[in-house]
Amino acid sequence: MLLKNARIATMSDDRPYGMIERGAIKVAKGRIAWVGEEKTVPSEHRGGEERDLGGRLITPALIDCHTHIVYGGDRAKEFELRLKGATYEEISRAGGGIVSTVNATRDKTAKELLELSLPRVDALIAEGVSTIEVKSGYGLDIETECAMLRAGRLIESKRPIRVKTSFLGAHAVPSDYSGREDDFIDDVCIPALESAHAEGLADAVDGFCEKIAFTPEQIERVFRRARELGLPVKLHAEQLSNLGGAKLAARFGALSADHLEYAVDEDAEAMARAGTVAVLLPGAFYTLRESKHPPIGAFRRHGVGIAVATDCNPGSSPLNSILLALNMACTIFRLTPEESLAGATRNAARALGLEDSGRISQGLRADMVAWNVEHPAELAYRFGYNPIHERIFEGRFESC
Repeated sequence: MLLKNARIATMSDDRPYGMIERGAIKVAKGRIAWVGEEKTVPSEHRGGEERDLGGRLITPALIDCHTHIVYGGDRAKEFELRLKGATYEEISRAGGGIVSTVNATRDKTAKELLELSLPRVDALIAEGVSTIEVKSGYGLDIETECAMLRAGRLIESKRPIRVKTSFLGAHAVPSDYSGREDDFIDDVCIPALESAHAEGLADAVDGFCEKIAFTPEQIERVFRRARELGLPVKLHAEQLSNLGGAKLAARFGALSADHLEYAVDEDAEAMARAGTVAVLLPGAFYTLRESKHPPIGAFRRHGVGIAVATDCNPGSSPLNSILLALNMACTIFRLTPEESLAGATRNAARALGLEDSGRISQGLRADMVAWNVEHPAELAYRFGYNPIHERIFEGRFESC
């Protein structure tokens, strides 16, 4: 199929948005066979089926590169507590937070977790998302961690979306291991990682490096086992304090370091050298009413790729809108609209280790979105409004 009469934000070169004002795209076998100005379509790509896109803006499909979308229960009561003045750390130390979701998740089978996650996935698909990352981390035992990853894998069989899974066994310390974090790493986390890997359930390994979770030394032990298993790593780092997580992630060549409110210039420099993407999560910043901003200037100065994601989870970021995340990234963190769109396309793909997505370029997957907007900045400018016209997944059109 030849797609014609389109304004194409390719996100693939140095022009603003990689824009082609009157462009065409040839799609074949779920891939982009050619893209360029409509007047220059090669003869071999003419003929056959054509589709007029009515001058609409076409972008790469959006990618949500950090979600905890598979979970049981909710934490609405904690939302109330925070509004009354309790901090995230206080709630966590009192048995709330991640551990409360663990209890609700352990009560569910993989099938039940799948069914609970699908409405959340549908909300992202409706906003043009083609790929999501799904983390474990609400099991904190071997069976439930694997059940969460199985549920994540099954999403692809139920919905037209691509899923990349991350093992997050080092997410929190369950109550029966309180004060015995090293034992938890040895007894549960690493064996769960090995089980997930043996079953082919994990595409990457994540951890939470924070005072209320795990030290850099403990995370390093998990990362070393991930390296032995041939799995890439990523890390929740410098969200509530600076413990050296970003530098640890960079030392292991991590795909991404995420949150990063307390990162500093030296962290950005280390991440740039390693090619580690900075994933910003404005939903968590907003929900927790944080005031310390990630060092956006340092990321720009050192050339760190910046991604934007929802962090969809039941506690710190109950956000199911990637478009709202783009707006928040601009309004709260002062990204430009182009940076925010790159953060949910090109750089989000990098954060997941995907070389075939996130841009409109020859040879890449034909995952794209047609929008009813005049300019790509509108995608970040509006909130509470979804201008999608059609989503294209592996070359197949889906009306929205």
